[in-house]
Amino acid sequence: MDIVTLVPQFGGLLWTLLAFVVALSVIVAIHEYGHYIVGRWSGIDADVFSLGFGPVLLSRTDKRGTKWQFALFPLGGYVKFRGDANPSGGTDESAMEGLSESERRRTMTGAPLWARAATVAAGPAFNFVLSIIIFTSIFMVRGVTSEPLTVGELKPLPTVQELQVGDEILAIEGEALPPFDNEGAFDDLLDSLPEEEVLDYTIRRDGQEMTVAGPYVYLPLASQVLPLTAASEAGLEDGDVIQAINGEPIVAFEDLRERVEGSDGAALDLTVWRNGETLDITLEPRRIDEPQADGSFQTVYRIGIAGGMFFEAATETPGVGEAFMSGVGQTGEIIRGSLSGLWHMITGAISTCNLSGPIGIAETSGAMASQGTQSFIWFIAVLSTAVGLLNLFPVPVLDGGHLCFHAYEAVSGRPPSDRALRVLMSIGLTLVLGLMVFALTNDIFCP
Repeated sequence: MDIVTLVPQFGGLLWTLLAFVVALSVIVAIHEYGHYIVGRWSGIDADVFSLGFGPVLLSRTDKRGTKWQFALFPLGGYVKFRGDANPSGGTDESAMEGLSESERRRTMTGAPLWARAATVAAGPAFNFVLSIIIFTSIFMVRGVTSEPLTVGELKPLPTVQELQVGDEILAIEGEALPPFDNEGAFDDLLDSLPEEEVLDYTIRRDGQEMTVAGPYVYLPLASQVLPLTAASEAGLEDGDVIQAINGEPIVAFEDLRERVEGSDGAALDLTVWRNGETLDITLEPRRIDEPQADGSFQTVYRIGIAGGMFFEAATETPGVGEAFMSGVGQTGEIIRGSLSGLWHMITGAISTCNLSGPIGIAETSGAMASQGTQSFIWFIAVLSTAVGLLNLFPVPVLDGGHLCFHAYEAVSGRPPSDRALRVLMSIGLTLVLGLMVFALTNDIFCP
């Protein structure tokens, strides 16, 4: 193979690795800082705050005696609190000998139960806070759709287009437009429209009402091509309009969806319009387990494109409270979907291939970074929520396992014995390593 042909692949690999390291480092730094700062507020001193594992590349010791360091392998991090035998916990008995009562209070072992529990819980909590802040910020930047529905930006299209930026849409085919945020009523209106290439739009332009011609609202338009899907790998791009499937013309995005879902995975020949050119693209839809509104999953065929209106709607900046509640809701939805997906994998209702490992996460990191800064930051928020949730699972060596130990201590009045802790931590480590190997296997062998 000519070495020149490897350059783009090598560059793509470097971009993927860089995006993965950046995303993981941000999430780990926030997680570990949560442990550190709440521990400090609770009166527990930290000896080491490390980003990465292995040989130390750069370090500095602050006035509190905490060593802040960057290590060679950026695949995690840890905080080693005073009195811990190692970053995973356990008591360093030699370090505890000869300490006064006030000195013992500043160790993880000697701190009261509430301080230890708060310090452990702070890591996942900070991951959730990071997600909420990011989602809130993005909702503020994106804005919410203006009322009445107004044309903010027109997209290049192969069909008749008489609307202009700033037009307020009052009715389509004589049917008054309901508020855009009333999804049920808006969808009902769309369902009632004839699937024709050109429709009549009643608009308000410069204070005057008029009727102009425009395309079907939801054309078979690729508003977004999702990464690592059949569409992205076949070469579809954002803004492509799919005009025909296997030679048969289509008008609405719903037509495209029905043809893909009914394909049973067979190859589809697409006729695609892109900036005045007509292209022929062939792809094979892929089976995926898609979450439903009731928490269940449905196995369907998808090609990996998101639809949308034939124009970008004008937006207005929401209030901070509204954006914050949307951020909280988005974080909660990711948690709900993750738990539902895990349960359905355990029960065998959906494929375990839905569980991605480090390779899959790295590939997604690179793909989202390639789509732009906002997409990459959104992905960091999603991954941060997932990391926070994973750490709360009641598995020894994870934060959730330590919280279970603290709950046992709160009920029984004493912590688990050292022998029990060693056994449980060994079991937990085995489970975590087994899960990592299983996820890595999925990355390699799952389609």
